[in-house]
Amino acid sequence: MNQILVTEKLYITPEIKKKKKFYKFEFFISLVLVCVLSSYYIYAEYNKNKEEEISQDILAQTDIVGEDQTIKKDDKLVVMLDGDVTANPEVEDTLDEANQEIMEQEYVTIGGEKYSPIASVEIPKINIKYPILSETTVELLKKAPTKFWGANPNEVGNFCIAGHNYRNKKFFSKVPTLEKGDIIIITDYQKGRTVKYSVYDKYTVDENNMAPTSQLTSGRKDITLITCTNDSKNRVIVKATEVI
Repeated sequence: MNQILVTEKLYITPEIKKKKKFYKFEFFISLVLVCVLSSYYIYAEYNKNKEEEISQDILAQTDIVGEDQTIKKDDKLVVMLDGDVTANPEVEDTLDEANQEIMEQEYVTIGGEKYSPIASVEIPKINIKYPILSETTVELLKKAPTKFWGANPNEVGNFCIAGHNYRNKKFFSKVPTLEKGDIIIITDYQKGRTVKYSVYDKYTVDENNMAPTSQLTSGRKDITLITCTNDSKNRVIVKATEVI
């Protein structure tokens, strides 16, 4: 017996046509969004790598070998009231010419901000070494770690250094992994000294908490590293003191 196949005619209603157009539009918008987000991510990564190159270029131009100050020496130190520290005039006259040249080097950001490197920071455990720029601004933080507040590099007081957490291996991204006893090396470009510091504390504070920048160090040379938590809501504080 022959079977008769009957095909029903499919009627496309106006409502179905609207749905098809809507789905096509949704697909197009999704595709555009994917392209935009991908482009943004690629651009952001490019910028991070570019700033890293700039930072390392500055470091290459300022890289010097300073005197190892991990052994205590009978240096003269003049400390003024209100936390001001001044250099000994006798020492000032003997500054290395190369270091003076480094201090006098001036760079300009795209936005027109002038800055100069004042020191370098090296942390062997997380394999980083960067210049430290003279002041903290939004634009300069993109270039390298910066002096946030406090004493000058390797002087009595609390030298506070801010650095971006790029959530990778760049700048201070790995600083939150530091532990008690880890070594941080600061070389200042004014006197050409290299001082080693040992981490003694690490904690997290609210972004408005300025207590970690206190200069009350009881005559010690301390440093404070400051960076963001991974969610950027709080600040990771790493405290270190001079190894004597």
